[in-house]
Amino acid sequence: MKLKFQFALILLCATLAASLGCNSHQAGGDAAAVVDGRKIYNADLDKYYENQTTGSDQHPTGEQAQALRLNILHEMIDNEIVMGRAEKLGLLATNDEVESKLNEIKAPFTQEQFNQRMAEKKITLDDFKRDIRRSLTVEKVLNKEVTSKITVSDQDISGYYNDHKAEFNLVEPQYHLAQIFVTPAPNPQVRNQSGKAQNEADARKKIQTVMNRLDSGDDFATLAMNYSEDPETSGNGGDLGFTPESALQRTDPTTRDAVSKLKPGQYTQVITVINPLNKQVVGFRIVKLIAKEPAGQRDLSDPRVQEAIRSQLRDRREQLLKNAYYEVLRDKAKVENYFAEKILADSGTMK
Repeated sequence: MKLKFQFALILLCATLAASLGCNSHQAGGDAAAVVDGRKIYNADLDKYYENQTTGSDQHPTGEQAQALRLNILHEMIDNEIVMGRAEKLGLLATNDEVESKLNEIKAPFTQEQFNQRMAEKKITLDDFKRDIRRSLTVEKVLNKEVTSKITVSDQDISGYYNDHKAEFNLVEPQYHLAQIFVTPAPNPQVRNQSGKAQNEADARKKIQTVMNRLDSGDDFATLAMNYSEDPETSGNGGDLGFTPESALQRTDPTTRDAVSKLKPGQYTQVITVINPLNKQVVGFRIVKLIAKEPAGQRDLSDPRVQEAIRSQLRDRREQLLKNAYYEVLRDKAKVENYFAEKILADSGTMK
């Protein structure tokens, strides 16, 4: 597991303290939302908001800031719902599991280096341990209720291969790429949870938010589904499929050079995409190299082919089932989103 993932834990979770109960003086207006009687506090929402916008040249303001907070709170609510489910299933992470993960995270660093990283993220050790607990718990629940139930049969693999055999006849080296793409211009085809950037400044802020989360270990495909503004790829996690080497050489030099330096699993820094005719900015992208394949026909007997198909089918099913699982849990949960209600009330929408 990459080190960057470890420091993403603070971004993934709402506060465990909210799930364990709090002093009565924190009730009422201090709550951003209540999930099945568990309060998520404005102070915690503020903390995660500041964490996600750290390092950005310009912090979001106005409606953009409210939209980001609303999206963060949506994730916090989802995590709180799963925590409630974990309690019912007896799957809450133990103290030993939390300490083991903490030691794993700290191992490559000196204590000074670790403390510095914690300070940069503006979190305490208790914060970090609390969020490790929540992240481990969510992972345990999803593994039990979703991932463990996914099966990909040999028949599924052979069926996919027979239907897509041409994909495995590589006449030249192929780069399996994925992207997260943000544009400064309105696009009615874009439908994602994080909202659409309306201008270049918005787009720069949005792609920086995505980069912050990637650097903190968030999943590329999930971020692509929620943030990417490419209607052709956002729905499948930003997957661009395989790009021939010759096609890569014909793309813009910045993207070509950045991708050529990647190893499988790595992603580029933010790439500014320029229209070569008028030199105007048309968007910002982050590209991930999923795999690189040499030229030649790949037979079904090739373990790499089987594994590639199995992984692709499994990832698709996992993403679909996780989305469905969260929807079902949300339908069963009682959620009061005070922050969302306040936004509507302040705009005069709710009387």
